[in-house]
Amino acid sequence: MKFERDDLRAAVAAGMITEAQAASVLALAQSRAGVRQAMPPQEEPFELFKGFNEIFIVVGLSILYAGWTGITGFTSLFQNDATFTTFLVFTTLGLVGIAIAAGYFTLKRRMVAPSIALSLMWALSTAQLSFGLFNRFGLETPLGVSFSAGFCALILLGWYIAFRIPFSIALTALGVFATVGSVFVLRGATLDNPFDIFLLTNDGPFAWITIVLGLIGFAIAMSFDMGDPYRVSRRSASGFWLHIIAAPAIVNTIALTMFEVDTTLSYLTLVAFLLIIAAVAIVIDRRSFLVAGVGYVVALIFTVSDPNGIVWMIFLLGALLVFLGAKWEVIRRRLMQSLPAFPGKDRLPPYGLVEATK
Repeated sequence: MKFERDDLRAAVAAGMITEAQAASVLALAQSRAGVRQAMPPQEEPFELFKGFNEIFIVVGLSILYAGWTGITGFTSLFQNDATFTTFLVFTTLGLVGIAIAAGYFTLKRRMVAPSIALSLMWALSTAQLSFGLFNRFGLETPLGVSFSAGFCALILLGWYIAFRIPFSIALTALGVFATVGSVFVLRGATLDNPFDIFLLTNDGPFAWITIVLGLIGFAIAMSFDMGDPYRVSRRSASGFWLHIIAAPAIVNTIALTMFEVDTTLSYLTLVAFLLIIAAVAIVIDRRSFLVAGVGYVVALIFTVSDPNGIVWMIFLLGALLVFLGAKWEVIRRRLMQSLPAFPGKDRLPPYGLVEATK
């Protein structure tokens, strides 16, 4: 009798073993079968959908959700108890419907794209409910935004715990960012320019909030990654989405600050910083961390600088990414072998699987 991946999922669903234990068993079985060795060495597992049927279902879910919001009304501005009660009932029914759909498409069918779509719908419906409560109880704007952001972050965390949809951890992280930032606004901090979120040279606390939360997000993402070094479970996928949030928070803050300083030394510092980020991405074997960070840096270059003056920098960044993409595993193997032992090194993805001749 052959033991299948679905058997482990059924055991988790029945409460016989935890998801972490299932991931450990699966990692052991697949490593013994040579899954990692058989996987193309340049690959970092990533999946948005498994087939066009998932896209078909997402289209249907999107139309269904749009129709429901049209029926119930997307506005959260209510004038009396009767209309608010109607809004509350319809919004709650919508959330229940989304949860039921997730029970089928996520827990039973294990579909990726519908799970992502349902997470977005859950986030939008939660935001609608929170803003409705905010307006109904007449909260002042800073307090209302803090309440709404915190409410959404908490409900999204509950959604992640219930369904373990990796994408939803990114939405939760965004909710945490919004909550912490709005709390500081509530305490008197002012945000006059969106770029203040990333400028360490400004007097406000927002850039420090961004980089600290980015580092915390990176640490949590690494805990997911190190719990699944073979990248075979949803822990790894959750780490992927957290890296997508953490990388821009860390890299953008340093990059935009260096652009704002606008000196030769600041640009050299930025180059050195990007090389360090590239080294970190190689060590943890996360191209997503590097691409998310550097991609936003390029966007920032066009936003805050004269493109004609920094084309060489963009050219070099592109050349670096292409080179790393072509030789990632070879570079990683040599880098990891040259590094001394450090805590957690043995819990990172394997790095000795590429032939020396490559």
